[in-house]
Amino acid sequence: MKIAFYGSSIVSAYWNGAATYYRGLLRALAAKGYEITFYEPDVYDRQKNRDIDPPEWCNVAVYEGSIVALKHVAEEARLADIVIKASGVGFEDELLLQEVMHSARPGALKIFWDVDAPATLAELRAAPDHPLRLSLPALDLVLTYGGGDPVVEAYRSLGARECIAIYNALDPETHHRVAADRRFEADLAFLGNRLPDREARVETFFLEPAARLSRHTFLLGGSGWQDRARPENVNYVGHVPTRDHNAFNVTPKAVLNISRASMAENGFSPATRVFEAAGAGACLITDHWEGIELFLKPDEEILVARDGQEVAGILRALTRAQAQEIGKRALARVLREHTYGHRAEEADRIFRSRTHKAEAAE
Repeated sequence: MKIAFYGSSIVSAYWNGAATYYRGLLRALAAKGYEITFYEPDVYDRQKNRDIDPPEWCNVAVYEGSIVALKHVAEEARLADIVIKASGVGFEDELLLQEVMHSARPGALKIFWDVDAPATLAELRAAPDHPLRLSLPALDLVLTYGGGDPVVEAYRSLGARECIAIYNALDPETHHRVAADRRFEADLAFLGNRLPDREARVETFFLEPAARLSRHTFLLGGSGWQDRARPENVNYVGHVPTRDHNAFNVTPKAVLNISRASMAENGFSPATRVFEAAGAGACLITDHWEGIELFLKPDEEILVARDGQEVAGILRALTRAQAQEIGKRALARVLREHTYGHRAEEADRIFRSRTHKAEAAE
C-alpha cells in the first residue's frame, strides 16, 4: 500500500522533535512493505540543518513554503491508499489539511496524526469553528503519539470517529549503546529545546537542583538556552545533533526527562527521549506523569521525581553502579516491548482493517 505522509520533516530534527518518531515508525512500516512518500515544507531552516540524507526506505518530497507549492504537493494525495496529515507541519497547517483530504480519492484511508495532542486539543476546545475540529467527522481516524484514554475520549467528544494512540518507541538501529564522550560528562544531563510551556519546568526540575548541588556537574543541551541565566555548574552545549544523542545519553551518570506542561498534566505521553535514553542504556530520571508504569517500572527501570527537591535527593544518593543497573534494566524492557517494530505491527493492523472498510464504502 502507498502512504502519502504530510509532516514537519523527516530529514531534519532542527526545531522538530517529531523527527525521530517519524523515522522510527515509518522505517518499520516500510520494512512491512509500505511505499511511503513524506512531504515536508522548506521552513524554519530545517533543510539547512539536515541531520540525515533522504532515506532509501522513504521518498522525501521537499516543497517551498508557498501556497502554490502546497497545493501542488497536496494533489499527489490522490495517488495514495493511505493519506496522513500530521500536526505541526509548520506552514499553513489548516489549509494543508483541507487540500490534502480534498485530493484524496474516496476509497483512501484518511488520517490526522497528532504528535502534540494535549496542545492541539486545547486549541480545538477554545475554537469551535477551528478548521481541524470541523474536519474531524470526515476523517476515518485520528492517531496520536501519546495521551492514552484522556486524549482518545477528548477527540471523540469533538467529533472524531475513532482515535488510537501509537506511542513513541525505540529504534534500536539509531539509538543504542556507544562509548562515552568526554564532551558530555556530567552527573545529570538534560536535552530539550527551549519552549514556553517547558521553561518553567526546566527551572524547577533542572536549574533549581543544580543550584542546590554546587558540587555536582550538570549538562544542558538544546536550542534557545544561550541567554538563559543558569548556575555556574551547568555547562550549556547548545543544539545537539541526533548523531550525538547516544553519547549524550550514555556518558552522564543520569539523564533527565522533563515533559512539557501540557503533556505532564495529561499524562500517558512518554517523550521520544525516554526511549532514546533507555535504548542507550542510560539511567533516566523523569518528572512525574500519569501512566509511567505502562512503559518503564519506577525505581527499577526509571527514577521518578515530583519536584526539583526530589531530583536533588535522587542525585545525591545515586551511585554510578546503581545508575548502570537501572539503565541496563530499562534497555532490556524497551527492546522487549517498546521498539518501533512493535508500534509498526499495531499500525499495520489498524491500517489494513480500516482500509478494507474504506474501499468497501467507495
